[in-house]
Amino acid sequence: MSLVSKVVLITGASSGIGRSTAEYLVGKGYRVFGASRSQPQGALFDWVPMDVTDPTSVQEALAEVWNRAGRLDVVINNAGLGIVGPLEETPDDLLEKVFQTNVFGLLRVCRVSLPYLRRQGGGLIINVSSIAGAMGLPYRGVYSASKSAVEVLTESLSMEVKEQRVRVCSVLPGDIATSINQNRLVANLPPDSVYKASFDKVHQQINQEVSHAADPVIIARAIAEIIEDEQPRLHYMVGPFLQKVSTGLKVVLPQRIFERILLRFYGM
Repeated sequence: MSLVSKVVLITGASSGIGRSTAEYLVGKGYRVFGASRSQPQGALFDWVPMDVTDPTSVQEALAEVWNRAGRLDVVINNAGLGIVGPLEETPDDLLEKVFQTNVFGLLRVCRVSLPYLRRQGGGLIINVSSIAGAMGLPYRGVYSASKSAVEVLTESLSMEVKEQRVRVCSVLPGDIATSINQNRLVANLPPDSVYKASFDKVHQQINQEVSHAADPVIIARAIAEIIEDEQPRLHYMVGPFLQKVSTGLKVVLPQRIFERILLRFYGM
């Protein structure tokens, strides 16, 4: 199959990593369908409406891609929500909203995509996770847990569909300069919260790190390399050196020592 004939669907394509990746892949010669709830202005890819939390919306979007392109080769699950807040004071509705998008939405897209991938004899699913999913982080516990779930689902699905010639892998970005600071869900703390001073400080640090982070095109390049690899690895970490090294330190260091390193990093 020639490169230009490959059809790619990427969710969360209206901005950030999703849009950057979609337009980068168009430049590489792929036919790209970018899915999102609202249509991005001036996009270089084919847009399809999709809300990953709505089963009917996902089914209709996948059917539209198939009807318009006649095939589907790569599915990139990128749609996601960020969230910060103390676990004790993060309300259930925000928790559920994050998991509906980051976990259930991702799995929903996988389930609907698989019959299309099998119809043509195989394909590739790439799940965009996060380095934050490799460890628990203060005030990002809900987000870390959702991305950790993505890692486990990726590993399980990879084994289950291997005989169907469908490859599954994940990309774990570190801090990337996107609009996540503006779109991130933030738990509203009560005025007398015991966490307020510490949370405000960490939240400000998180925002600063993202504001000065790398351009999302580095993730786009990594995803393009994965698509072009006939035998992709299971997990790919892409981001600052120290963030990638931290996942290895978590494995080799005594657990409480690693915890102290994180606390010191966040000034806690």
